[in-house]
Amino acid sequence: MKPNELNTGKTPVWCPGCGNYAIWNAIKGAIADLNLNPWEIVTVSGIGCSGKMVNHIRCYGFHSLHGRVLPVSTGIKLTNHKLTVIANGGDGDGYGMGLGHFLHAMRRNIDLTYIVHNNRTYGLTTGQASPTADKGTITKSTPEGVFDEPVNPIAYAISAGATFIARGYSGESDHLKEIIKKAILHKGFALIDVLQPCISFAKSYSYDYYDSRIYFLDENYDSSNKENALKIAFEKDKFALGVIFEDKNKPSYEEQHSVLKEKTLVEQGVKIKNISKILESFK
Repeated sequence: MKPNELNTGKTPVWCPGCGNYAIWNAIKGAIADLNLNPWEIVTVSGIGCSGKMVNHIRCYGFHSLHGRVLPVSTGIKLTNHKLTVIANGGDGDGYGMGLGHFLHAMRRNIDLTYIVHNNRTYGLTTGQASPTADKGTITKSTPEGVFDEPVNPIAYAISAGATFIARGYSGESDHLKEIIKKAILHKGFALIDVLQPCISFAKSYSYDYYDSRIYFLDENYDSSNKENALKIAFEKDKFALGVIFEDKNKPSYEEQHSVLKEKTLVEQGVKIKNISKILESFK
């Protein structure tokens, strides 16, 4: 399969230069390289510019509510754990409205890939500060600058027990594709926090801003060392790209569940029981 065979025929309407185009191409490239069947993949999106991703990849898709990407993705995975589930959401969607779901999905180690389009703004609603905006960032919702400390998704993921944590950059699409491939192959919850400039409404965080601050983790970096990962999570004014942490030994939620060991829930079917006695008890 070639990446362009995964196009749906619908033309994306993201702003010219938006990082979503690079993420879109990286996802299609990863699926093609891994030779995955489209009918065995489900993409799930939340609300925001990233939410349009389900319209542009030729596989099953579900456009969920704001902040509810992970509950929907979890439900799909538990219903048919043979499916490859790829969730897409923005930083406001995942680290704001959906933060509680984010922490618990990692704690449970649900086997899915979560790609967060982190542009530090609410782009679809034209530029309010998101949870990852730096302190002092001036936006239409924070004219005096952001007062809050920003959410640190890498540190949150480490502390919550995610077993695959990576950072990508939409300015490095080929590198991002390789990260996505590793995340899909990983058995457990995989977070990819993607630095993605919003060229229309978050001009403080432009391609030039990131190009001068990114660096690549080298081949000698030990991604199994949690202390190394924490040091990277708290680095100031520079951004490591690559797999920051991976635990290959912790079993996924699905692997531990006795009901799912032999068959998927779909294969088991629905067992209809007579509940008339239960209903009678409420009269």
